[in-house]
Amino acid sequence: MVAQMSKKFRVEDKETIADCLDRMKKEGFMPIRRIEKPVYKENKDGSIEILKQDIIFVGALIQ
Repeated sequence: MVAQMSKKFRVEDKETIADCLDRMKKEGFMPIRRIEKPVYKENKDGSIEILKQDIIFVGALIQ
């Protein structure tokens, strides 16, 4: 079986960035990249507003 060298970790709702980084460390991963993606919401009148920001960390396996 081949070990997974990288994995994506999403900061969940009601979770802090520090909690996510601790979860990564417990699974044996170290953050190498941070990705932020806006989540949009379309209103009934057709206008678009930003609902929240998704934060995703890419982690590398600690050797």
